[in-house]
Order: sequence, then structure tokens, then C-alpha cells
Amino acid sequence: MLVGAGAAAVAYGLGAHRATTASPAVSTQATTSTPTTTRTANTSGTLTVGQIAKDASPGVVEIDSTMSSSSHSGSGSQPFPFGGGGGSGAGTSEAEGTGFVIDTAGHIVTNEHVIQGASSVTVTFDDSATYKATVVGSDESTDLAVLKVNAPASVLHPLQFGDSSSVAVGDGVVAIGDPYQLDDTVTSGIVSAVGREITSPNNLLIVNAIQTDAAINHGNSGGPLFNLDGKVIGITAQIQSQGGGNEGIGFAIPSNTVQQVTSELIQNGTAKHALLGITPQTIPASLATTIGDAAGVAVGKVQSGTGASSAGLKAATGSVTIAGVQYPTGGDVITSVEGTAVATAEQLRAIVDSHQPGDSLKLVVVRGGQSRTVSVTLGTRSTTS
Repeated sequence: MLVGAGAAAVAYGLGAHRATTASPAVSTQATTSTPTTTRTANTSGTLTVGQIAKDASPGVVEIDSTMSSSSHSGSGSQPFPFGGGGGSGAGTSEAEGTGFVIDTAGHIVTNEHVIQGASSVTVTFDDSATYKATVVGSDESTDLAVLKVNAPASVLHPLQFGDSSSVAVGDGVVAIGDPYQLDDTVTSGIVSAVGREITSPNNLLIVNAIQTDAAINHGNSGGPLFNLDGKVIGITAQIQSQGGGNEGIGFAIPSNTVQQVTSELIQNGTAKHALLGITPQTIPASLATTIGDAAGVAVGKVQSGTGASSAGLKAATGSVTIAGVQYPTGGDVITSVEGTAVATAEQLRAIVDSHQPGDSLKLVVVRGGQSRTVSVTLGTRSTTS
């Protein structure tokens, strides 16, 4: 989907470079979407933090990547720098992150920015056993990668996924990772917000990210975020910070996204993402009358050659500015998708991302005060739109 994202606070990928210089502030992240708070927060769970750490640590691994300096200097890596000035030799650098075992076949999931451009990847388990890993597949659009190791079954301890759609603000969470090469570091906190959007290594949006105040730092990238039942509800990926250190604002890629993408990576080596083909913008119900349009998601632009274009969706022809915010006018406003009301651009993006290219969606759109239903066939999103 084409998106129009406004600037927000500075954020950092959590891959840790073995160097002393701090990573520069280079990307913008979370939106101001309202957290979903209708679910009951789980602050007790069935396990203590200590029990979760004891049970899960054997499935959490340290990931070390070696890459040439040139292979990790492309535009795709810029939002997730590993720092500079260090390395294992002339023209090479080393990076460290976290990952975890997802099955008994030896598959391990981590962040794409941890292994991006790597010529060699090694995985170290809880018992200090180290294995060379191969990259099965990676997806910049969701910042996820799958590795595989040929390790005996006795070493492989798959972690169990939970349902990230059931996560509520206030839920207790536990993070395990290897920040600054401090293996098996355990921290805990709560879910601070849900439904956030963060920026991927190729500058696209990752939807439904989980915000947490659990302390996570450089090197936590790719590590699991658990609920208090000991199930993985996300992969820690980024922190929002002015200086590069933990300030209690971290983000995790939701487990439902992780499961969908890793399944595709294991099966095909790549993952495909659905494209609607519009630039969406929220028209708040409180401002709809003032703007002179329906509340919902306005179609700011329509990308030619997409399902939205073929379905005849109309882009905005003008705009109005209210309190310093410019809202599109004169085009279609999407009010529901497949019978579900949509009030924000974030909701629309999440719905589209939950579908596959080729799926057809029925949209209710309002144009000039008249409502109609259109059917849109989703295309395949490129790595740049």
C-alpha cells in the first residue's frame, strides 16, 4: 500500500555493532494512533518472570553476523545502523543480535537488519554450542529473517507463539535477549500501546507493532517478547531514543505477522505482501463535518496499475487545513472493508496486510455524499511502495 507517514520521534534498530561509537539517529517511527484498550489486560498470567526465563532461555540464541562494509552500506540498511568504527578486519564488520528457535527442523527467526548483507552467520545456544547458520529467507518489509542450523534435537527448544491480536494495554511482558553481548538478559514490563506503526529497513510501514516499556537495547534485535503465559507475542526490533539507549519505549513486531511471514520464508524463501494502491489518510469523525466529507479513510492518491485504480477509486482533488493538518478532499472516503467499519488509516493498512495478493476486498466508499460498494483485487506490494 502506498502510505503517507508523518515524521515522529527518533528510533533505532537494536542490532549491536561491536564498536564503541553510538548509532546515529536516522529513522522515524511510531504513529499517534489510539491504542486498543477494550480487551482485559493480563497482569498476572500463569507464570512468574523467573519461570518464563528458565523455560524459554534454552530456545533463545545469540546471532553473530560478519559482513563486508560495502555489503551493509546500501540505502535499505540506513534506518538500522550497527554503528561504525569497529570490525573484525579491513573491509569487514561484525554485528550481534538475538533470535529464537521456532521448530525442531532447526529454523530460527530474527530481524532482517541483524543479518542484512552478512557473508557469514553463526548461532550460539544457551549451552554455548555454536553452529554455522544459513539464511533461508528474509523480508525487509517486515524486518524478519529465517535462519537454519544443523543442530541435534537435544539443542533445539522451539518457543511457542501466542496470539498478538489478543494483546491489551497493561499486559505484563518479558523480554529475553543479548544486549551488548550480555547473554540471556531478562527484563520485564507492560504493554504500553498496541496498533503502533514502525518503519521497516526499506522504509515501509510495519503495522500492529506492540509498544512496551520493558528495557531493551542494542543486541536485543530479533529476541522474543513473551506474555505472562510464556508465549511469544512479538519480536523486539526497535527503540525510540534520543541518545541510542533504552528510554522505556520499545517496539516489537507482532507474533501473528511473524508466523505468517516466517511460514512463507520457510516455504518459498520470500514473502509477498498485498497492495491496495492508495495513499490513505484518516478523516476523524470529529472533523468530518468541518472538512465537508465522510468520516473514515480518505483516498489521497491512487497508484496507476493497481487494484484501486482498476476499481475506479477516486483520488482527492483538493485539501483543507485544520489546526495545521492538511486533509484531502474531493475524492473517495473508505468507510468499511468486508463489512468492518474502518475509522483510521492504520486500521485499513492492518486489514490489507492481513490478506494476500490476489485476494478481493469489498469496500464501502463515500463520494460526494453518496455511498457505494466496490470490489478491489489486491496486487503485490513492491519493496519500495
